Amino acid sequence: MFDHATTLPLAFWLLAVAATVLVGMSKAGFGGAAGSLGVPLMALVVAPPFAAAVMLPILLAIDAIGLVVFRGRADGANLRIILPGAMLGIALGWLTFGQVDARWIRLLIGIEALLFAFDRFRAAGKVDSAVPSAPTLAPGIFWSALSGFTSFVSHAGGPPIMQYLMPQNMDKMRLVGTTVIYFSVVNFSKLGPYAQLGLLDLSNLGVSLLLAPAIPLGYLIGYRLLHAVDMRGFNLVTAWTLLAAGAKLCYDGLAG
Repeated sequence: MFDHATTLPLAFWLLAVAATVLVGMSKAGFGGAAGSLGVPLMALVVAPPFAAAVMLPILLAIDAIGLVVFRGRADGANLRIILPGAMLGIALGWLTFGQVDARWIRLLIGIEALLFAFDRFRAAGKVDSAVPSAPTLAPGIFWSALSGFTSFVSHAGGPPIMQYLMPQNMDKMRLVGTTVIYFSVVNFSKLGPYAQLGLLDLSNLGVSLLLAPAIPLGYLIGYRLLHAVDMRGFNLVTAWTLLAAGAKLCYDGLAG
């Protein structure tokens, strides 16, 4: 199980620990879309499929922690809209796998994330006067289906669902609690289709286990920072991470 671990360079371990901490922080609510940078960070020194295979068990473990930490804090009205929408997107990704160029998906979602990030910067100064809005069916289905699809084909489901949820100006704990349940369901729902398509590689589980101690560290840091910042700071951090994720997605889409 640990054969791969003995052949990996030191640079991988440094970047992998950083990626695990970063993903843990974002999943705890501080950093939003920064979690989508975890695999690209490791992929700087190893092949992207290897990085994705190593990160999958880590993501599932972090999702399990989030279900406990944020239990009872999700917005049920939103989940009743976005979970069915996400399942539609995952099904579409499964049916069209191999027929869609993931580069163009990354580029389009990257551009969308950049535009949304700039809009969030504009709105951050008005958070005190912002009025929470109610969930809406058609936009919720559209953005969650897009999120489920992009999560399946290019691991970039964060920006679309944030574009639907953030303008509602809900409390930060409720927002994070909603995304925790949403992405837990999305990630676990992809296991069956990934296995059927031959994308589920657990041969590198030993590497994931060696990185496991960094999971609670990242989660604890992110959870404490979530409580430490106000809503304006929370929105600004989320906007910056969306900007970083969008830039990386655009680069991946253009570079191929």
